[in-house]
Amino acid sequence: MSKIALVDDDRNILTSVSMTLEAEGFEVETYNDGQQAFDAFSKKLPDMAVLDIKMPRMDGMDLLQRLRQKSQMPVIFLTSKDDEIDEVLGLRMGADDYVKKPFSQRLLVERIRALLRRQDANNGDIVADTEETKVIERGELRMDPLRHSVSWKGQDVSLTVTEFLLLQALAQRPGFVKSRDQLMDVAYDDQVYVDDRTIDSHIKRLRKKLRMADSEFSAIETLYGIGYRYNEE
Repeated sequence: MSKIALVDDDRNILTSVSMTLEAEGFEVETYNDGQQAFDAFSKKLPDMAVLDIKMPRMDGMDLLQRLRQKSQMPVIFLTSKDDEIDEVLGLRMGADDYVKKPFSQRLLVERIRALLRRQDANNGDIVADTEETKVIERGELRMDPLRHSVSWKGQDVSLTVTEFLLLQALAQRPGFVKSRDQLMDVAYDDQVYVDDRTIDSHIKRLRKKLRMADSEFSAIETLYGIGYRYNEE
């Protein structure tokens, strides 16, 4: 049974997320601030940590920085902040990804499982070969779900969990159209309402990141009024 540490000063989030994770078979430890978590981690590390950024006494960034001095355990930031600078900084400091509030608990559970599978793969453990874990190669694109890695023309591209899942859904079946509703189902559950503009915003940021690797990237096509599709180049 994997042990997950939740660190957040919002008690409602600690209660609801811990109940969900326990129902999924995880052992959960909860902490109200970064200092409390750091003191506990100094004695024994969990298998994975989900951290808020803005917390009293020690924030998530400081906690992550201290953790990375002695451990490479998977870390997800759970935050309401919407500043891309903080996102990039967190990823550069060693966070594995962001899940932003309000968030899909199903998405969080799936991301936790994916990161633990990646950890098993890095440790040489056997991981089941499924459609969700297979490496995807489409022209210049390469995606490794176990390691949550993406490259375009050999250049690494850092994606958030939502961006990764959307690109994976599109690239798994190149040439086939995915409606916005279908893409919403990939990234969110029924408890979280999002409108079409949310998916459009994710796709816009996804394209922007891929165009940083290749200014001529055009593999994700918009079909106005219908959805999106991936065209293998």
